[in-house]
Amino acid sequence: MINLLISVALGVVFALAVRLAHFSLLAGIVPGMIAFAGSYVLLARRVAVKVQALMNLVQKELATLPPNNKREQQARVDKAVKLLESGLVYDRWQFLIGPEIHANIGMIKYMFKDLDGAAVHLNQSSARNYMALAMKGALLFQRKDYPGMKAAFEAAVKPGKKEALVWAVYAWCLLQLKEKDSALEVMARAAQSNPSDEKLKASLSQLQNDKRMKMKPYEPAWWQFGLEAPPMDMSGGRQVRFQRR
Repeated sequence: MINLLISVALGVVFALAVRLAHFSLLAGIVPGMIAFAGSYVLLARRVAVKVQALMNLVQKELATLPPNNKREQQARVDKAVKLLESGLVYDRWQFLIGPEIHANIGMIKYMFKDLDGAAVHLNQSSARNYMALAMKGALLFQRKDYPGMKAAFEAAVKPGKKEALVWAVYAWCLLQLKEKDSALEVMARAAQSNPSDEKLKASLSQLQNDKRMKMKPYEPAWWQFGLEAPPMDMSGGRQVRFQRR
């Protein structure tokens, strides 16, 4: 928001400067628009660089969590969350920054079983972050809010229609609710949106032939959703998938 106001102010100043130079107000519109667009791009890029640097620090904290040291794991997770929270200050400067940071905080909290904390942030997450929306759907599934679950997954598959995992998790949850027809419909849409994705084709075929839907092709990212216990302790390998914009 602040970046926008600064850019508008600069555009107006340039337009008025042209007018004060005894040109028509119409003649000042073009340089005013150039000043507005150029300054907004530069200011937005400056914020984006700062946020990306913050994300890199968070990734570093979560990259290699010690698998057998719960206290150290939690300390690193807490540090990562605090780093992200410090980035919320940029929400006043640039549109969409806050919702994206909330999405990433929500994903971290979800993965580490703080479902109440995750819900707070996932409810404020970006409508473009399909992984965060899918985790919100999985969270609502666990809380037995099935209409909310379906709404969250439908919101996730719009921006994430090319992400096979999102479709697969959606269908898996529907199958647990004994809604096979709905699961089939979801996987048919997934295959239609991704005609060259062999994983989705195989999953659709399994459902069409009354077989169990196998989630192994979607590992290890599947384990991030915590809907099934992994075959072994994989806590040291968990990673949040931050989306590049």
